[in-house]
Amino acid sequence: MSPQQAWLALRAAAVLLLAGIDVAGSATAGQGAAAASLTSSNLQRSLQMDRYAELADHGPARGESIYFYKCFYCHNQYAKGGPALTGLFKRTQLNGGNPVSEQAVMTLIRDGAAAMPGFGHGLNDADMADLLAYLKSADCCYDADQPPANPQYLAAVHPWPVPSAVRGGVHGQVRNTSQEPLPGIKVQLIAPNGVRTTVSTDEGGNYEFPAMQAGDYVLRVATPLLYRHYLRSGVRVAGRNAIDDIVLERVPPGADGTLPGALPATDEIAAQLSGAELLWNLPGSIQEKTAFIRTCGIGCHDLKEILRNRFDERSWRTIVGWMTSRGSASVFVVRPPPAFTPDAERVIQWLSRVRGPGSTDESYRSFPRPAGSSANVVITEYELPRKFLSMHDIAGDSRGNIWITSHRSLFVGKLDPRTGIVQEYQVPGFPGMFPGTHKVAVDRHDIVWFSQNWAHRLTRLDPATGKFKQLLVELSAPFNAGSWGNFALAPDGSLWSEHDNNTIVKMDTDTGRILARYPLARNPNPSDNLVSRDGRFWAGSAPTMGANTGMILDITNGRMYETNSGDFPSSPARGGFDPANNAWFGGHTGTLVEIANDIDRGKGIQLRTFTPPTPYFPYSQFYSAMPDRNGEVWSAWVHGRGFVRFNPATGAWRVYDSAEPSAFTRSTWVDNSTTPVSVWYADYQLGMLVRIQPRD
Repeated sequence: MSPQQAWLALRAAAVLLLAGIDVAGSATAGQGAAAASLTSSNLQRSLQMDRYAELADHGPARGESIYFYKCFYCHNQYAKGGPALTGLFKRTQLNGGNPVSEQAVMTLIRDGAAAMPGFGHGLNDADMADLLAYLKSADCCYDADQPPANPQYLAAVHPWPVPSAVRGGVHGQVRNTSQEPLPGIKVQLIAPNGVRTTVSTDEGGNYEFPAMQAGDYVLRVATPLLYRHYLRSGVRVAGRNAIDDIVLERVPPGADGTLPGALPATDEIAAQLSGAELLWNLPGSIQEKTAFIRTCGIGCHDLKEILRNRFDERSWRTIVGWMTSRGSASVFVVRPPPAFTPDAERVIQWLSRVRGPGSTDESYRSFPRPAGSSANVVITEYELPRKFLSMHDIAGDSRGNIWITSHRSLFVGKLDPRTGIVQEYQVPGFPGMFPGTHKVAVDRHDIVWFSQNWAHRLTRLDPATGKFKQLLVELSAPFNAGSWGNFALAPDGSLWSEHDNNTIVKMDTDTGRILARYPLARNPNPSDNLVSRDGRFWAGSAPTMGANTGMILDITNGRMYETNSGDFPSSPARGGFDPANNAWFGGHTGTLVEIANDIDRGKGIQLRTFTPPTPYFPYSQFYSAMPDRNGEVWSAWVHGRGFVRFNPATGAWRVYDSAEPSAFTRSTWVDNSTTPVSVWYADYQLGMLVRIQPRD
């Protein structure tokens, strides 16, 4: 074991077994003396992120987290605005002319500058101390070529099999202090390799885990919300043994005058809410919140990434100016604030009010816990070797491995779901080009294809040899936009993508040569490219937030069909074909979108939308929708806490809650080889891979 591996193992053991004192309340009486001082809260990833504690609890390593979330966007080495901060304290003066000193740097961070927000209302003294310690350290600053190691990734140093079954393991019951059974509670076992398995209680408060490797596990309740955190270490798993009852104690209600059932507005409770729930709880009109979604919620980041901040109006204006006029994302151009649209101006004023200096939240309410068939599911979470990868896409190969891309580094990964071990591959980069990959697809020969979106290149990897090949011939011309990402592999091995915004092209993946061109007459620049499973149809979606367009190409005769959804801005984004060759997309405005394919019946195509029966709508959105082999459609709430499963034949919906209050993903992969099917996604915000296994 290398020194780094030994440190990782030690760090993870500390995280799992010495988590500290629970600020929201200690363990319930009767759990045993060994558990009395332990907490589940620090094992919650969303709380770690909110506290910038993903790498460490304090010091320069914690400062790196703060730097990544607060400074990296404008101050990375590729930015064309803010200066890079590597070696800051070796310089004689700041950009504004002041001499470099700790006090001068701290003042600049707190107060901001003409094109820089002031962070003094959001970062406390401890945050500032850790950030300064990182800026002064030899490790500064975050390098996309070498993202930091994840201290909770243990699979490589502590082998442990991950279950694939959905039943047959340990079981127990959850009840409250009044001895009443609690349905919909998410009970979680953390294995020695760090992999987390979560199940939910049924109407009788009973739960059952899959059959698991015998040994000692950490038992906790994930996102308990209404109840205090709960954790027990050293829980013995051996076959189908029963676990002692879990007794949960209610969190005291919010201050007098709050709504019935409301929770206190603490950081611990806020961390357990999804972005959509947090937005739903904040004051403001539907016009203000809808403007916020349209301006800031397209899916570049989670809503909580915005709402956990506090800025004055000048700083919010600066930030909204960046985000609405940043130019090419591949070079991170920072430009002067524009003339703001009415929506943007409304967002600035609203954020200044609800997330300004001195603003407070009165109380929080959460949505109902999963019940019935929505609770009949197994959720497995896998750690990755590195943090801050901003995982974008996911795909499986014929050997059962799961491939992922990183939007902000040169690393791509291959997960073995049976062990939790991730093998990393470093994609060749290009000087001056921001590193990152977007789409991943695996062809029939298990060759893995990636789009290097910022570098405008298509790259293939042969896992058998570990060698990359980057296609440059005829591929640089189509990808001259700020970034390029989405393509489709057809069953015949060809690649399909847009070209010059208004032409769809078929390409030879061996040479990059364009084999055929198909013009778009009315609906340019689709945001996704799909090819049906039989290779007969290509489909595309809308180009921007709020658009209504969709199109299908009949490849057999070259005829392009284009349509518009009408008045409702469905904004279809990414998706896949169902077995009947209808194309499905996640809609940015909160619906699932179908391009119904009636071409063989002489009726062309029709765009239809389906609205989910959840309380999130209209404050959450979809990004990618993927049909399974049965024609059911799966999609994640971009700003919610789980997945929807929609059956078009019956109109039935199910909503599966994630273990964390997030399902922020740009891509979904369905494993149709299992019964029922299994669904995979990479959480862009929290940095984990997740498998959903419904039991029915």
